[in-house]
Amino acid sequence: MFSTRSSRDEILNNKIVLKVENLQTKFKVGKRTVHAVNDVSFELKKGTMLGIVGESGCGKSVTAHSIIQLLPKAGYISNGTVRYYDNNDREYILSDYDRNSKEIRAVRGEEIAMIFQDPLASLDPVYRIGPQIAENLLEHEKLSKKEAFHRVVSMLAELGFSRPEERYYDYPHNFSGGMKQRVMIAIAMICNPSILIADEPTTALDVTIQAQILSLMKKLQETHNTSTILITHNMGIIAETCDEVAVIYMGRIVEFGTVEQVFNTPLHPYTKALLKSVPVLSSGPREKLAYIPGATPDGSEVFTGCAFEARCEFAIPVCKNKLPVEKTFDKTHRVQCWLYEKGSENG
Repeated sequence: MFSTRSSRDEILNNKIVLKVENLQTKFKVGKRTVHAVNDVSFELKKGTMLGIVGESGCGKSVTAHSIIQLLPKAGYISNGTVRYYDNNDREYILSDYDRNSKEIRAVRGEEIAMIFQDPLASLDPVYRIGPQIAENLLEHEKLSKKEAFHRVVSMLAELGFSRPEERYYDYPHNFSGGMKQRVMIAIAMICNPSILIADEPTTALDVTIQAQILSLMKKLQETHNTSTILITHNMGIIAETCDEVAVIYMGRIVEFGTVEQVFNTPLHPYTKALLKSVPVLSSGPREKLAYIPGATPDGSEVFTGCAFEARCEFAIPVCKNKLPVEKTFDKTHRVQCWLYEKGSENG
């Protein structure tokens, strides 16, 4: 049986810091409308880590970018609400703000921070890393440059940099891939945000460095009591680090629950397929790795039924023509699938 760091009761009793309700995000691409996020709802609890997992192109990153209104010009939130609750229980309805408003800029970076996928694309190669980290601090807090310097050096030391006072003045090219990612974590964590969104933070790193970065994120989460959203396509990373998991397919959360629930008793066929496709060390040399047949559909396609129907080995006639309703099991474990609806064919 799989066990998690946090018990189910602890998760249920934790304070909610982020509430996403019926979120829909679209992109206008020429004459096409891409439905990137479709009616997504979830809650993030204080001090916990929520994993959002799915194949590439399923809407994981767009969901995260929608939360903090960090969408490109072609993208827009067409429906739904994103509510953030700060340490004083004040409510901010982030989805109501214009993406460039003072209000959203005040929250973004200070209250909710993001670690992006590619540090090479995010770090300016002609500026030293210290001032790049301090920029976020000086934007949101009334500090002198000397005070900001000491805060940055302290953060670099916490992140495992040797001689942090010297590394403050280094350029991005002086660092390895793993150390660049630590710089990105420093930029995100320097204002001690309540929520940290990590978008595929270990994608380009080898397994050893990946483990170090994930361990570091867990340590920072526990030290600062930060609530974290971890976006990944790797079920193994979810198992090692997260408290709860949202399985997303074509912009919909098809299954949600504690890591223990989802890994021990997966309900949705897509979740089962993802788990089967995880490599196992005990597999024999001739044993073939399981895979999900077919490919993710075009995002501009509008489905009257379940988007996974064409790739699902358990599909029944109703799946093609009608969107499944959500069913809840064991308080926190929920699934969108006709197989669990009484009265459906073979259900």
